[in-house]
Amino acid sequence: MREDKAVDEMDPNGWPGQALMLDANAAAGILYDVFSAEMTASPTECAHCGREGEVGTLLAFMQGPGIILRCPACENVVLRVVRTPGAIFLDARGAAYLCLRRG
Repeated sequence: MREDKAVDEMDPNGWPGQALMLDANAAAGILYDVFSAEMTASPTECAHCGREGEVGTLLAFMQGPGIILRCPACENVVLRVVRTPGAIFLDARGAAYLCLRRG
């Protein structure tokens, strides 16, 4: 997003303003619930633009019924996580890979 925009302004594509953005460290709890591991330092790659970085550097939108993690370079969705009373749903099709280190 351009830095000269007001924080609560929507851009022409309908993306929320910076006031709604957090870094993905805010999603650490639910990511731990899904993967049973600390995930914010795990490497990932955006399937759209190829940007590589740690999960914790993704942009987190947590105001909806689920959590959306977007690429900070191109703003495409990398991960979606929704917790319901009976399940946790994960959509990772925006990630070319997500590395879970062992040991």
